[in-house]
Amino acid sequence: MIRHVVMFKFKEEAEGRPKAENVRLTADMLNALQGVVPTLKASSVYTGSPLADGSNFDLLLISDFDSFEDLNAYIVHPRHKAVGEFMKPLRESRACVDYEI
Repeated sequence: MIRHVVMFKFKEEAEGRPKAENVRLTADMLNALQGVVPTLKASSVYTGSPLADGSNFDLLLISDFDSFEDLNAYIVHPRHKAVGEFMKPLRESRACVDYEI
């Protein structure tokens, strides 16, 4: 099994919305991929606490796949790509690690 862990740091404001709203919208979109992208076995989305240090990342995505081939199919799936396009103007940075469990 492959675990895909991604963290995102969002801009304070983007597309006319504050960070908190953009984080919530993104979390909703990522959660909606479950059951839509066939190769996505499990997925959890976590958002950072507003009380946490401002240097922390704002959103954490943990997803599981049967293989790297399945992960790659997820990456190019149109619904996943749409989330990525939505996020481009909102995010400041991204960090990712993929590993076998």
